Amino acid sequence: MAIRLGNSCENCENLMQNDTCKVHGVKVSSSYTCDSFEMKAVLKDNRNCVTCMRYESSDCANPQKAAPGMLCSHWAPQNARA
Repeated sequence: MAIRLGNSCENCENLMQNDTCKVHGVKVSSSYTCDSFEMKAVLKDNRNCVTCMRYESSDCANPQKAAPGMLCSHWAPQNARA
């Protein structure tokens, strides 16, 4: 079994906004992939205070400086999946 970096429907250019595959016409999630996979030309890189789960919480490392568009070394994604 091959392991492919970022090879999921979430990174495929065939994924439509309503999480439907425009090739197969079915609802998909990030755990799906197929042989018709086409990598998006640019992946979203929206890491900043607003997308950090610590933003405006008591465990924020820099509460006086945290602001939209900023990033620190303590950033933690809001939607982490294993």
